[in-house]
Amino acid sequence: MVDILLIIILLLVFILPFIFRKIEHNLELFLLVMGILATVVSKTLSFHLLGHVFSNYLLYLVTGVVLVMGFVFNLTVSKLKTVINSILSRIKIEAFVSLVILFLGLISSIITAIVATLILVEIIHLLPMKHKTKVKVAIIGCFSIGFGAALTPVGEPLSTIVVSSLNAEFLYILKNLGIYIIPTIIILSLLSYFILLYERKKGCILSTYEELLTEEKAIVKAEERAILDLEARKDIMLRAGKIFMFIVALELLGSGFKPFIDKYVVKLGDKLLFWINIISAALDNATVAAAEITPSLSTGQIKAILLSLLASGGILIQGDIPNIIAANKLEIKSKEWVKLGLPLGLISLLAFYLLLFVV
Repeated sequence: MVDILLIIILLLVFILPFIFRKIEHNLELFLLVMGILATVVSKTLSFHLLGHVFSNYLLYLVTGVVLVMGFVFNLTVSKLKTVINSILSRIKIEAFVSLVILFLGLISSIITAIVATLILVEIIHLLPMKHKTKVKVAIIGCFSIGFGAALTPVGEPLSTIVVSSLNAEFLYILKNLGIYIIPTIIILSLLSYFILLYERKKGCILSTYEELLTEEKAIVKAEERAILDLEARKDIMLRAGKIFMFIVALELLGSGFKPFIDKYVVKLGDKLLFWINIISAALDNATVAAAEITPSLSTGQIKAILLSLLASGGILIQGDIPNIIAANKLEIKSKEWVKLGLPLGLISLLAFYLLLFVV
């Protein structure tokens, strides 16, 4: 009965955010409730567990970085706009976007995925491109940030949960997966360059920023209001609070499902684990990591799990935090996202599968 109830909870975690918009918009609270239910059902909820969760320094480190960098970004956003316009007057947009995606992907593990995505959104807002081209840049950029942020526990909840669950050193993911992730970020930056070359031929890159204002006046104004709202001090503090709740929820989910994972999932082979995790495209990939990562897993299983989660997390909007931020601020619809997110995610999965299990 316990196993059946845990399976039901896991299905609810996977399915409900994909079906109901209200749950998707309040994912942190939903996951917290599901995490509590999982620990109650599995009888792992205790004062010892709560003490472990709230004594984890990474919980406060990540929240603090999000809060501080949010205020820093808010104070410098107007200067960033001036700098971007100046840069675009000197170099081609293809080269600029490629460098931005490369830089944000590599630095996201230090400034956090959220701050990196906020910078990405602000830059995309200023780029003289049509909306459908902005969508492509945003998706590639979110893939890059999603991969890069996983390199350290500061970058995103997924890496925080993994390092905490394994009781591993700070640079554990960088040392074990850096050889896969860093080349992927470089490839993504090059991909953006060639896509924009193609978009220029199609006439989707405008000649000036003023032309963009004329062509997409309503969208630009909406984005400006959204960015201003997002960077308001109240929202910065609220976002940091949500990250805190998010990490706590994932810790509880991991603890609640640990007996089930140890009993069934650990016995699965690396290849099966790799493809099962494509379900993380329908839910934040940190949630799946919290349910699967335990110290009893082998290094090969951990690599298969993390690489498949990172690749799958970019397929749909709800698969990762950067996707959600970018889609909301740039008004990207699910159908727009999946047109590039799905093939890019599947190609990444196939490439990693070949590297891990064939080559």
